[in-house]
Amino acid sequence: MQTAALDLSPPVPAAETAHPSLRYRTLWISDIHLGTPGCQAHALLEFLKSTESETLYLVGDIIDGWQLRRGWYWPQAHNDVVQKLLRKVRKGTRVVFVPGNHDEFARKYLGHSFGGVEVVEDCVHETADGRRLWVTHGDLFDGVIQCAKWLAYVGDSLYEFTLKLNRHLNRMRARLGLPYWSLSKYLKLKVKRAVSYVSDFEAAVAREARKRGVHGVVCGHIHHAELREIDGMLYANDGDWVESLTALAEHADGRLELIDWTHTALALAGQAAGVVTLPPAAPAAPPRVPEPVAACAPACAPAMGT
Repeated sequence: MQTAALDLSPPVPAAETAHPSLRYRTLWISDIHLGTPGCQAHALLEFLKSTESETLYLVGDIIDGWQLRRGWYWPQAHNDVVQKLLRKVRKGTRVVFVPGNHDEFARKYLGHSFGGVEVVEDCVHETADGRRLWVTHGDLFDGVIQCAKWLAYVGDSLYEFTLKLNRHLNRMRARLGLPYWSLSKYLKLKVKRAVSYVSDFEAAVAREARKRGVHGVVCGHIHHAELREIDGMLYANDGDWVESLTALAEHADGRLELIDWTHTALALAGQAAGVVTLPPAAPAAPPRVPEPVAACAPACAPAMGT
């Protein structure tokens, strides 16, 4: 009787080989908030399995230290996300981690590498068409974070409550055959003070990018995906993986695109495995190099609103 040989090599999950591969030069994701019930870890895993890039930037709030201090929450899917990121490093992707305010504990380890993941305070990325983009989480430009951190903790608790309410609401909508709807995103867009906060934040980050002598900025923090010019400066916010499920991508020619994974995943469903090309989900930034801007400023601008 023949017996099968013992294979000690790590198994390759079927899902890893069955996914179509969207190839980009660079990807940026932020505000994943691993360690919270609101984290859409399963959707993020699908995104990571379906995309390839030379460089992947983790633009802050990847792990939610604030929430984990209040109570431990770490399901298997969150561990799978970490393992998938480390697997990308082993396969040759450069992964750069820029800590945010929720994972500020990582700022103690700037300049170090963990499992091949580089930890930096911020950095400058040069696109294929020659544009220099400053990569930062963005919390340094949030007046609440800088001037009244206790208020930020209160706001974070209220945000978690809103997300919990939103989950119950969407379970009811699902039973009625209705699509997902974000309560907190709706409130952000409708409440005048929240709209003003987003606008002030974007303007403050763009001003600092100009001072640093770069062509634009990529950030996160406010959970509001955006790709546009502000006073001649390129402003890109990659959104989040709690509500928006968005990422920023750079194509081989330097074009930038916001990926809405909710729509992209639907477009990929049913396609055969292999490399596919999808039309941009959002207007791409023109592949041009803006006029030179002012010389780099050595320090960060004051917090927003001060």
